[in-house]
Amino acid sequence: MKVKRGDIVLLSMPFAQGGGGKIRPAVVVQNDRNNARLTNTIVAAITRTVSRADLPTQLLIDPATPAGKSSGLLAVSAITCENLFTVGQNLIHRRIGRLSSDVMQKVSDCLRASLEIG
Repeated sequence: MKVKRGDIVLLSMPFAQGGGGKIRPAVVVQNDRNNARLTNTIVAAITRTVSRADLPTQLLIDPATPAGKSSGLLAVSAITCENLFTVGQNLIHRRIGRLSSDVMQKVSDCLRASLEIG
């Protein structure tokens, strides 16, 4: 499945120790040029654990807000930009939503904080 930056997708997220995975939401953070030409994409994990969402490396998404409505998420969640994965696009089950360009700018800020990029 071809994806675009800002898509919220459900995918088979691999366990950190290997040996399987779990269906989880994630946001595509790789640029669209590479999404079109490569079979892999880079995603940031999304979790319902929001206790650390005040960190500069995480972004709170509330589906009850106008910005969060289009995400397709069912619960208040955090995009964890310190938890990045490269996954085969064939592991993506479906797109459930999309983040606006304004929200993706905030994701980019979180990625810069996570990777310590000026």
